[in-house]
Amino acid sequence: MALVLLGTFFGLLLFNIPVAASMGIAAALGMLYGGYPLSVFPSIMYAAVARYTLLAIPFFILAGVIMDYAGISKRLMLFAQACVGHRRGGLAIVTVVVACFFAAISGSGPATVAALGSVLIPAMTNAGYKKNFSSALLASAGGIGMVIPPSIPFVVYAMLAEVSVGTMFIAGIFPGLLMGLAYVVAALLMLRKDTDIKILPKASWRERWRTFKDAFWGLMTPVIILGGIYGGVFTPTEAAGVAVVYGLFVGVFIYREIKLKKLLELFVASAVTSSIVMFIMGCAGAFTWILSSSGVAAELSAALVSISDNKYVLLLMMNVIFLIAGCFVDSVSGFYIFLPILLPIVRNLGFSVYAFGVLMTANFAVGQVTPPVGSNLFVAINIAKISMKEILQKMGPFIVAGFVSLLLMTFVPQIITFLPTLMGLK
Repeated sequence: MALVLLGTFFGLLLFNIPVAASMGIAAALGMLYGGYPLSVFPSIMYAAVARYTLLAIPFFILAGVIMDYAGISKRLMLFAQACVGHRRGGLAIVTVVVACFFAAISGSGPATVAALGSVLIPAMTNAGYKKNFSSALLASAGGIGMVIPPSIPFVVYAMLAEVSVGTMFIAGIFPGLLMGLAYVVAALLMLRKDTDIKILPKASWRERWRTFKDAFWGLMTPVIILGGIYGGVFTPTEAAGVAVVYGLFVGVFIYREIKLKKLLELFVASAVTSSIVMFIMGCAGAFTWILSSSGVAAELSAALVSISDNKYVLLLMMNVIFLIAGCFVDSVSGFYIFLPILLPIVRNLGFSVYAFGVLMTANFAVGQVTPPVGSNLFVAINIAKISMKEILQKMGPFIVAGFVSLLLMTFVPQIITFLPTLMGLK
């Protein structure tokens, strides 16, 4: 059964069949091979997506699209530029800082790159930064969108692992900031001998105050979402709906950049993205069901534990598995594939389930900038109009920075668990 399921899945991936279709076909063949009635396949797909918690996903996707149309990314960039743009490598710092802020709005890596790329890449190019460096930095920083809350992968992980979405959100704050700091350090080291960079004039305090006031409504978005959740005002799922209403209010009445004629385009864009995510989850749910019910997941768990009983050796092995898998599949698909196999091991090791969720998500975030899939890379090169070869020339230091962050989270899980513990959420 394991050969049929995994062999079919990875074989189809090699022929460039989409991940969702590969999992669906593998699950259907597994059911036929195991003697299960194929008529249960649609029911399993429906059950995989018909969860109240998962309502947060289309709402957060819609909120991210609304914030993009509302011009939030441009205002965040101008505010960050006024604060640190006058320093050497200032625009590189701005890119990471704005990515962290926008990550707390969109909850998605590719969405963050798409929203910020059209603004930041031309701005950095005009300031003397090489286009492939700018694209590589933004693609890497965009991955933070998966780690800093609200995070769509966290919602999926919490549902599968049966843990609190709110606690997952708070657990992702420090790791997301750690990854951002690592990318800033890598960028500044790469730029230390670059003489083509233009140093921007230092903004006055008046200018900083003006850009802060302009960006204020965007900066308040994560405050409202997270403050409402942890203040007990609404649940994470309800927070997603609040984010949509707030985004429309800001875009229509405050910034006035969302016109009525744009609403249909906005809703269609978010509906298409949401349907893709839900289709992936439906097919992944069927794949996970056959993986678990056939006993394959338990067999693979036992095989992995038999290699070593050392907690950190097993965690390092899992990191390697996630990094390799992240080159081919997205985080949502990865959760459905690996959690039935690895979660029982993690619980037996005594490793925090919340820390494991953040670690797993961070691995897939790094995977978004590694070929052959590397969804963030493809978004960045399409915006910058450069080749994959050009962007890969600058990706090395950022991938190393991502690896260092992962190792710190693995060996010092308190980076992840400290804030939830401090808030009494664990």
